[in-house]
Amino acid sequence: MNPYIFRLVNSSTFGTGTFLSIQKINLRLAWAVFIFSTHEYIKGLKMLINQSNMKKIFLVFAAMTPLLAAAQAPNFTISGKIGHLDKPAKVYIDYTSEGSGRVDSAEVVNGTFQFSGYISGTAYSRMTLSHDGAGKNQEIYVNGAGDVIYFFFGKENIQINSADSLYNAKFSGSKVYDEMLAFDQEAGETVMKINRTANLEIQKGTEEQQKDPAFIKSIDVVVKRKNAERKAGLLKFAKNHPDSYFSVQALTEALGGYRVPVSEVEPIFNTLNEGLRTSYAGISLSKLLNAGSITGIGAKAPGFTQNDANGKPVSLSDLRGKYVLLEFWASWCHPCRAESPNLLKQYQLYKNKGFEILSVSVDSDKSRWLEAIAKDGLTWIQVSDLKGWDNEARKLYGLNGVPGNFLISPEGKIVASNLIGEKLNKKLAELLATQ
Repeated sequence: MNPYIFRLVNSSTFGTGTFLSIQKINLRLAWAVFIFSTHEYIKGLKMLINQSNMKKIFLVFAAMTPLLAAAQAPNFTISGKIGHLDKPAKVYIDYTSEGSGRVDSAEVVNGTFQFSGYISGTAYSRMTLSHDGAGKNQEIYVNGAGDVIYFFFGKENIQINSADSLYNAKFSGSKVYDEMLAFDQEAGETVMKINRTANLEIQKGTEEQQKDPAFIKSIDVVVKRKNAERKAGLLKFAKNHPDSYFSVQALTEALGGYRVPVSEVEPIFNTLNEGLRTSYAGISLSKLLNAGSITGIGAKAPGFTQNDANGKPVSLSDLRGKYVLLEFWASWCHPCRAESPNLLKQYQLYKNKGFEILSVSVDSDKSRWLEAIAKDGLTWIQVSDLKGWDNEARKLYGLNGVPGNFLISPEGKIVASNLIGEKLNKKLAELLATQ
């Protein structure tokens, strides 16, 4: 796996224009919440049916019918035409809107496909075209430069047209999409586009070039420059556009993706108009700002208790006296599980030198959580409240995507965060190699 395919996989720490993990966040976060909520609704329905008072059941259904009808009535359509593609080509869409999300797919017939659904507000989407029917994961996680696009849309009738691919498609009928393009034009290339370009450059290189550190470094220089430009562009956009929905998204990305300090983001957020600050996206960002202020380097790590895989309560405070890597992950998170082999190696190196890992899963399905633990051979402490993206520890620490982690000192202070791969290895060696 070349370094930029890994960076692309691991870009779930970025938001909005990159956004895999904020709502794109990592979009699957919302899918887990949606599935969990649907499951709970069905359970409640069964309980109602088992009750004897049928009159009450009728009244409940009578009251709920208009709400359910309104919730299910489609208020957007996305119609596509991609050349003359046909089976086995398939298009996949993941979208989230104000905490609710959905995944869907459609076969491509003579180049055409269509999606429709209901959204409560502006939605963020990832759309993937599998030309050969191998599935979306191949395009998203394996190819490094697959036929994948990320975009915002509203309650609109949208048309997508291209002669050959989603990536080259033109949109029409979406004011929100046009505003997104203007935002990205001003703020700079998204991290997804930056990494896709890097992957393509590597893939075009010869076998010798791909092994040459100087060749990789030359690409890395460009990536770092473009990321720096995006980081500055996000803050500038928000300052210049206090009435734009995308200013909230810009600040969310700056805070969650580029780790811009709360002290820089909050004053700009306070200049946005009141409607934006009190919107769903604005309130979500406000919560992230509040959480960020209590989970900075040097802060005392907030305590919590959740059950392990056997139902036994485990508290963060139980591990006081050790260096603890507080790691947030999920069974469905490819970047998280790609890091598992490295975590296993580091755990074996330092577990007898005062080091422990406490993994918090944002899963909602216990069986999938346990299956992933077993399959990856994870031997350290695993906990979850099985609330999906509503995991209480996740909210307490203000994480907007997974993977994410905090390194906590024996005294209970946060000493580092978001340590992945070599960054984690170097930090642990610095702290524990001489123990």
